[in-house]
Amino acid sequence: MLVFGVCLLLAGAARSAEAVPEPPPLPSVLTLADALARFQKNGLDVLLAEAAVEGAEGDVSVAGAVPNPSLSGSFGKSFVCDGCRFLPTPALGVGIGDQTAIEDSLSGKRGLRLEVARAALRAARLGRADAERTGTALVKQQFVQMLIAQESLQTTEESAQDASKFLDLMNIRYRNGAVSEADVARVETDSLEAQQAVATAKLQLRAARLGLAFLLGIRSNVPELRVEEPLFLTAAIPQQLAGATSETLLAEALQDRPDLQASIAQVARADASIRLAKRLVFPDISLSLNYVQQGTTANSITPPTVTVGLTLTLPVFYQQQGEIRKAEADARTQELTKAKTQAQVLSDVGSAFATYSIALERAQRMDGDAGILARARRARELVTIQYQKGAASLLDVLDAQRTFRVIALEAQSNLSDYWTAVFRLEQAVGRTLQ
Repeated sequence: MLVFGVCLLLAGAARSAEAVPEPPPLPSVLTLADALARFQKNGLDVLLAEAAVEGAEGDVSVAGAVPNPSLSGSFGKSFVCDGCRFLPTPALGVGIGDQTAIEDSLSGKRGLRLEVARAALRAARLGRADAERTGTALVKQQFVQMLIAQESLQTTEESAQDASKFLDLMNIRYRNGAVSEADVARVETDSLEAQQAVATAKLQLRAARLGLAFLLGIRSNVPELRVEEPLFLTAAIPQQLAGATSETLLAEALQDRPDLQASIAQVARADASIRLAKRLVFPDISLSLNYVQQGTTANSITPPTVTVGLTLTLPVFYQQQGEIRKAEADARTQELTKAKTQAQVLSDVGSAFATYSIALERAQRMDGDAGILARARRARELVTIQYQKGAASLLDVLDAQRTFRVIALEAQSNLSDYWTAVFRLEQAVGRTLQ
């Protein structure tokens, strides 16, 4: 049995850590549900939090472990002088000790260690939930940024195409002598500006794609994927936010935020650590049972003898003062951390709700038939018709086109800001609000 235990120990020491598996490649089209599922499985922050949970589970096993008993044995011969002869006399000794296992349980030390470790495990599990909370919000924000970047690229490409067609028309009119070279130069400048906007939009889309792939744990080349989620192309108000106030959301956050619950678990762990440090003042008592025999006859040097032993360390010079003080300082730290987290929750919810309210107002002002974007589009169309009829100048047309491009990109930016505000509010509250 001893040999088997040694083999298990050596096998465990030789076992190497498993490599982190490479996540599956991203599809050509990615939805939000698929992105969130991949984050839950392959997100590096989630994997790190899971490793912390596994470590805390190991600490619980260590805290609840019962010390293995000790076994000792000896065999030899004693040489006794009998007249002129030395007589070898067999000597045998066997002992077993509990290694403080009995006292450890009866004194409550083992129970307190388990209480500390279980509170730490609860905090680790809540830490994983908090990693999911923050990571999910980041994935949603990055997803929307990529979606809007796609729309912005499409908008700039359409504007560039319109500017190029207008430039072709102006070149034809110039060759016919209907416009001046200065007019052609103005239109050519406008076309080049539209092409610059396309290049900028492509760069923004690439950056958004790489950011999303990083959050999903991709550690290889990122394909030219697209994201699709029609809901995020309008400033729709989530059902659970209709009628919500900062006060109601704050109440939910104080109850549901996993980082706040984790700080509460850390307070419980610190309190149990104080009790454990004080209990450790009670000395460790080790019990032992020994059998000794020296000789086999009635005149043996030591006849068969059974003894019961007790060993303890007297707490004369040191009574765990350092450990107790350290545990008390940790408890104060955890209480302060809890208060700080509560204040952070209050700040997060208040700031996120205010940002959401303003972002909703700006997005709605841009959207709709009577919104700024629709009016800018209508103004561009009317000025173009007036120019064709000679009622407007070329500068008026170019100004209307630039104004429309700027407002179109601003509308998409406002839409991105709105959904980002929604997801940050979800992060602040600690639950999904869609």
